[in-house]
Amino acid sequence: MQPEVYLDNGATTRVDERVAQAAMEAMLVAWGNPSSAHKHGLEAARRLSQARDRVAQALGAAPAEITFTSGGTEANAIVLGGVAARARHVVVSGFEHPSVADAAKALGERGVEVTVVAPERDGVLSPAAFAAVVRDETALVACMWVQNEIGTVQPVDEIARAVKARAPRCHVHVDGVQAFGKLPIDVADAAFDSLSISAHKIHGPKGAGALWLKKGARARPLVFGGGQERGLRPGTEGVPGIVALGLACELAAAARPEAAQRMEEQRERLWSWIVAGHPTAHRNGAALHAAPHILSVGFRGVPAEPLLHALEAEGVYVSAGSACHAKDKKPSATLRALGVPDDTGVIRLSLSRFTTDAEIERAAAAVVTCVRKLST
Repeated sequence: MQPEVYLDNGATTRVDERVAQAAMEAMLVAWGNPSSAHKHGLEAARRLSQARDRVAQALGAAPAEITFTSGGTEANAIVLGGVAARARHVVVSGFEHPSVADAAKALGERGVEVTVVAPERDGVLSPAAFAAVVRDETALVACMWVQNEIGTVQPVDEIARAVKARAPRCHVHVDGVQAFGKLPIDVADAAFDSLSISAHKIHGPKGAGALWLKKGARARPLVFGGGQERGLRPGTEGVPGIVALGLACELAAAARPEAAQRMEEQRERLWSWIVAGHPTAHRNGAALHAAPHILSVGFRGVPAEPLLHALEAEGVYVSAGSACHAKDKKPSATLRALGVPDDTGVIRLSLSRFTTDAEIERAAAAVVTCVRKLST
């Protein structure tokens, strides 16, 4: 039996063995409370500081600007809840991750005016569209860097500059979960004010993430306690996960230039083989603006969930969707915004720096075969 092909890295990545070993060592050796003054606490605090330095260096940030969280969702929530808690007006894009979209909806239910900026049909946001709706009282603008369903790269810095030209005090937040490790990131000169990342998207463990908050930017904590993380995210730090996050960030940043180029080449080969075998396949999102690791493909008249299971039977693992999500039956705002017909099954094939050329070839053959079977 052939080995499995895992192309659902946009959902989560397998943990790098080096990262897993670092987490295990922290659990066994640095098990003290980092707030304690004795040697066990000091060793935990030392590793916490080292991890903060690693994350900061990978982002081009100052260590004091890094707040550790349980992942991208919490990092986004701290900004949406902590910056916009008393806002009168916020702006979000029309295809944000639910951690942002649902948080914005909750703000709206509390009386905050929420303006949603729709993407263009190519899956890219327009800076001018954001500038057109921003007002003096706009407290927050949120837009993701890489759209998680279709993989389009958004002009986040241009959006931030356009927003601040109209509303200089407006906080601009970027969900960078799908961008980090795939795109060059240096927040030192960023026009935006905050960025979220997550360990499990870069071969780290689930349950660890970070928020970069530019010096001078302010947010209110969502919970209260012992004052850890400068009071912004109190509670005893999960040192093993944070240590793993730090190493995962260091490894991802070092590997990114070569890995991103290789993933981009693999992605394009994957698409060329799929469309050669099924010419009516449709690529979602503009290829010119595609992140290296995500390919979203639609097949008219082919239901997404049966295609997902047919591929799984072939040992190929991907994400499935359609204009109506297979799992929760809720419409995909992203696919609807791009005009994807309701009868189109969409699969997302997402790569990692460990994806091999042989896996790409085998996945393409399986997609073509399974689509043909389901089309008859």
